[in-house]
Amino acid sequence: MLVIVRGCELPGRRFPHGATDVYDNVHVALQVRREPVGLVAGDAADAEWRTHVDIVDREGRTDYRGPAVHGKAGERFLYLTWGTVDEEVFTMFRRAKIMLGDAPPDPGAERAVVASVALTDEKGLPRCARIRAPAIAWAIE
Repeated sequence: MLVIVRGCELPGRRFPHGATDVYDNVHVALQVRREPVGLVAGDAADAEWRTHVDIVDREGRTDYRGPAVHGKAGERFLYLTWGTVDEEVFTMFRRAKIMLGDAPPDPGAERAVVASVALTDEKGLPRCARIRAPAIAWAIE
């Protein structure tokens, strides 16, 4: 199935880190294997990533596979990875999980599953950890 992740409400490019440090030139990307793919600046108006996820039957239960799929069986997810970019080097400092088990069922070949995600948390920082409603909404398009 095609999964489209649409990010809105991006938090900005600079954040305090600790008492005296800051994260500067912050970007977010979909993590594919260990690499950030589709870097988007933290102050962009919005973001979008697309990935294909295979749905497989594993002993009578739905499971997910693909280069952007992480986690163990029954707990598969996509990572959005936050990091700083310095001279083309991405240094990750935080990640967010989009749980595939929360997605609607496979929409078929002609449609996509869309996860709309608010990327700023309640403290005004890049959203991290498991993303739950109301910060994420699922749809089929």
